[in-house]
Amino acid sequence: MADPLTASKAAYKFTRVLDLFAAHHGTQRFPIDVVALAKDAANQFGGSDPITEVRAADIKRFEGALVPGEDRREWMLLYNDKIRSEGRIRFTQAHELGHYLLHRHKQESFSCAEKDVVNLEKDEATIEAQADVFASTLLMPLNDFREQMSGSADFDGIGACANRYGVSLTAAALRWLRHTDTQAVLVVHRDGFMQWAFSSEAAFKNGAFYRTRSQTVAIPDASLAANANVDHERCGVEMPAQTWFPHAPADLSLREMKISANEYDSVMTLLVLPRGSSVWQPWNERGAR
Repeated sequence: MADPLTASKAAYKFTRVLDLFAAHHGTQRFPIDVVALAKDAANQFGGSDPITEVRAADIKRFEGALVPGEDRREWMLLYNDKIRSEGRIRFTQAHELGHYLLHRHKQESFSCAEKDVVNLEKDEATIEAQADVFASTLLMPLNDFREQMSGSADFDGIGACANRYGVSLTAAALRWLRHTDTQAVLVVHRDGFMQWAFSSEAAFKNGAFYRTRSQTVAIPDASLAANANVDHERCGVEMPAQTWFPHAPADLSLREMKISANEYDSVMTLLVLPRGSSVWQPWNERGAR
């Protein structure tokens, strides 16, 4: 019995074909032409129900969609015609292609909102998380991504990756955070409050995270993020860690970076803590009133 197709396996199959093609023809490897891959996916994976059309459409409230024809012998991949960022469009297309390869026999159609395409799940428990893993792995192969980010831990390095792979800064930042051993936290905020936050595993284990799903979290007043006079600080400034994490040691500092993300009408802040530092509340103070 053949092993089930996973998000990573599906992406790696495309990656091998693209690597060989670029090496043989001497063509540019990145960014990936997702439209061409989508239309050839049935040939590559042995399907009889190909994606025959990829186009922008008026799909309000959704980033992308995957819908079958009347007889389910073909599929149409759609993305919101209001999206202006090529990076967001490419990632959305790849996300829907992931649904086609992994889930089209399990569900009749797919409509994905921003929260689905910008997926913050830590594992592949849901189909949206699986489609996100497929898109990230396809567009930003990990071996190449790690090589590009070697020695970088700032918005300059992440931005260079976003340009290389033709994806949004958000997608590149999440890719880095999922695989780095750097203690880093990405905070996306608007009007003084966090919309969401995502921590690398190393940061999470040392207490550097925010529970934005269960509570409203304000941006610290003394932070660079709250400074309306600074729109961009890509490389970062030193900041007392207690500004962001009240239980951090008084002598601990972190590096805070900030950049306006016009594509999401929000601001992105990246916090990088020293390796091995902990910001957990001390055990002898937990539970104290």
